[in-house]
Amino acid sequence: MSEASFKAIGTHWHIQFSPDNESLIQTIKDRIELFEQNYSRFRGDSFVGQIAQQEGSYKLPDDAEKMLGLYRKLYAISNGKVTPLIGSVLVDAGYDKDYSLTPKEIIHKAEIWDDVMEYNPPFLTTKKPLQLDFGGLGKGYIVDIVADMLRDHNIIDFTINAGGDIAYSTIKQEVFRVGLEDPENNTKIVGIADLVNKSIAGSSGNRRTWANHHHIIDPDSTESPRHIAALWVVADTTLFADGLATALFFVEPDVLLQHFSFEYVIVYSDRSVKKSEGFVGEVYGK
Repeated sequence: MSEASFKAIGTHWHIQFSPDNESLIQTIKDRIELFEQNYSRFRGDSFVGQIAQQEGSYKLPDDAEKMLGLYRKLYAISNGKVTPLIGSVLVDAGYDKDYSLTPKEIIHKAEIWDDVMEYNPPFLTTKKPLQLDFGGLGKGYIVDIVADMLRDHNIIDFTINAGGDIAYSTIKQEVFRVGLEDPENNTKIVGIADLVNKSIAGSSGNRRTWANHHHIIDPDSTESPRHIAALWVVADTTLFADGLATALFFVEPDVLLQHFSFEYVIVYSDRSVKKSEGFVGEVYGK
């Protein structure tokens, strides 16, 4: 079995797969580096950095279509709450490339998608410099890209964990149990999710917090939602799990379930818990 732990895209990765293929680890690291070079707003040399400097027509990398396609769908369903244009709001709030964590006196609302850019794959045309941010689902997507790389090498049994965004694949249908961390005490769990050939992503208001914000910010009010303490989504892909984990801060699960197939657990700020009927695992709470 091959096993690797490393830091990339600002988080800790742990990958296990069988059969052994040590030479594949470096190829995976190189692919993650390319993804970061294209989409990280924390790098001055990134493709996203170019878009932030100059308006124009940009031919996006081939892997952009799935990501922006899901963003566009979630943007419509959430009435603009889930948007890659949140980047400028995050920067104003202090979550900038220097990690100043010092909000500006005025935090501007996010731009309206159709007012400032047009996406016709593979081209993105912008009417002004735009600070895009793909953090709402990008980590889940690069996990899926790595999973596809493993499958391309005929590797079916694997676990990929990128900072809690997990893809698990097994040919033997064995269950992989994932603890759901208590948002008020990281030494405890509020439940367990049982995965079999699924992905899971979570989001919590106690992670990446500063001033009066956490990493999820409403693009209109410029405030972070406080009604949810933590949530998790189980889906067929980590891209969907990650994107829906962001969307659930703004959209009721029943609305999203009209468009996507997924399971969820939500821990609200009053410690009440809501989960989908098909969630496989255990949940402790009200």
